[in-house]
Amino acid sequence: DIELFAPVIEAFVADKSNISIHYVLASSRDIYSAIDTEQTAYDLVISSAMDLQMKLVNDGHADRFESPVTASLPDWAKWHDQLFGFAVEPIVLVVSRQHFAALPTPKSRRHLLSIIRSNPAIFHDRLMTYDVNNSGTGFLFATQDARQSDTFWRLSEVMGSMGTRLSCCSGEMLASVKSGEIVAAYNVVGSYAQARAARHSNIEVVHLEDYTNILLRTAFIPSHSQNSEQAGKFLDFLLSSEGQVILEKQGGLPSIFNSSIIEITNAKPIGLNTGLLVYLDRLKRENFLREWNAALVQ
Repeated sequence: DIELFAPVIEAFVADKSNISIHYVLASSRDIYSAIDTEQTAYDLVISSAMDLQMKLVNDGHADRFESPVTASLPDWAKWHDQLFGFAVEPIVLVVSRQHFAALPTPKSRRHLLSIIRSNPAIFHDRLMTYDVNNSGTGFLFATQDARQSDTFWRLSEVMGSMGTRLSCCSGEMLASVKSGEIVAAYNVVGSYAQARAARHSNIEVVHLEDYTNILLRTAFIPSHSQNSEQAGKFLDFLLSSEGQVILEKQGGLPSIFNSSIIEITNAKPIGLNTGLLVYLDRLKRENFLREWNAALVQ
């Protein structure tokens, strides 16, 4: 995702000869461990795993940061002046146009379920989704699905019976759909999907009409930052109108002020609150993973 985030970094440092930014790319769970366990001295923590970010903040790993820019943010985009949303993302279904040429475009999870059941030869070994055992972002998406609808579990069981492949990340899923190796990928990050679809004609992005979960990418300044003042300046730039325009127009990450995302049919924004911590409880997490693995890993 450095390609999407680089324009904001480059714009920020362009007129600051005494500042450079070292950007480290890692999985959401590795980010969590770096801050919670290793307490590595990073100055800004950015992740799409809202629940892990909230837990780090709730456990005392974040400094408070207030400025005129953060004060102007809508209440749903910040938490206790510590955790800030800077981009909104629909979570989407991605299908191969080649393989769906003779199939209807799925309108809902029930419809997708019906299409898969009616065409097992097309879908066997050719579906893909996150491996929630290893992906913090994938775990968030799956638990939010479970909260929205019981259809998720029926879909999971059918996907499991089809030998669904499990992936680390949206990029890998999109590459597999692009090549035609995979017919459909479930729960893909929307900005990545739209960027690939613009370049590759075989990728079609589908917003399922029963609901579309809307993710907030979030950032916070960790309490052990050694450059918290500069981190605050960069965070202000990221959240400013200038930074948001660069983020969306050059990086392809939808701005938090992009109202068209919230207007997607049956959009379900994932709330930036302590409700995110429910499935991070050890027993709840273990129970969820047990059920998920029973459904998907058959």
